[in-house]
Amino acid sequence: MSTAIFNHPDCIRHDMGEWHPEAPARLQAIEDQLILARLDGLIERRQAGAADVSDIARNHSAAAIARVRDNIPREVGELFPLDSDTLLCTYSYKAALGAAGAALAATDAVLAGEIDNAFCAIRPPGHHACPGESMGFCLFNNVAIAARHALDVGGLERVAIIDFDVHHGNGTAESFHGDPRVLMASFFQHPLYPYTEPEPVTPTCVNIPVAARSKGDVVRQLVRDFWLPALHAFEPQMIFISAGFDAHREDDMGGLALVEADYAWITRQVMDVARLYAGGRIVSCLEGGYNLSALGRSVVAHVKALAEID
Repeated sequence: MSTAIFNHPDCIRHDMGEWHPEAPARLQAIEDQLILARLDGLIERRQAGAADVSDIARNHSAAAIARVRDNIPREVGELFPLDSDTLLCTYSYKAALGAAGAALAATDAVLAGEIDNAFCAIRPPGHHACPGESMGFCLFNNVAIAARHALDVGGLERVAIIDFDVHHGNGTAESFHGDPRVLMASFFQHPLYPYTEPEPVTPTCVNIPVAARSKGDVVRQLVRDFWLPALHAFEPQMIFISAGFDAHREDDMGGLALVEADYAWITRQVMDVARLYAGGRIVSCLEGGYNLSALGRSVVAHVKALAEID
């Protein structure tokens, strides 16, 4: 499989303070582990341009966009709180446009057949960002924006979104609630932020709560029992992944106990579905993951699975 890693230079400039776990060091930790894995030359690197406001507006209200854009601090070092744990710095709006731009560029490249799949090493993350509200470290919903682009601009009729972050992707679920063109499948620790109640399982909503301290065997079984039947019935023409790695056993942001091999296994299951119905087309976007060592190692496992590198 031909795989590319997309990023944008402004993503590392978004900084919510030294105390904040969603920090620029996350991208550096990923880069360090990619270098250690000696993937240079095996996986293409691409730098994307920023998204246009019209791209963001496919999924977010004008008020939600303005609340981010119009509250950017003028002075470096100042912060503006959107909520208690989602803050804006001088570079946050540019970083959010850059993150979405990388997801869009990856989507276009995959749709054009330039590459089979892509991983977007981007921040701020996105899956908590609702159409009308930024929250949970997230400003704009990168995966939702990219999925709408594939549908509304790329001409696809059905896409699936897989979310393996430890937290429920409430923003993505709200973005596509009742939309027959989008299947969302996830697992998430429950109860845990954002403390949403589990939704009923439907043909296009397969978001499965799991208990704290659950290990990879539990997640693998729910993938077999819930995700895969729904994906085969839906026959997606493209698959997007909200790739959060905070369900890792070393990550204190959650209480699950996945390891790198679990992320690689999940990735391979999704790839098998993509080969059957979507010509292998997958775009994966970074979400959570806050233990820097575990994050970097898990991303390498995920990317190597995407690229079919042993």
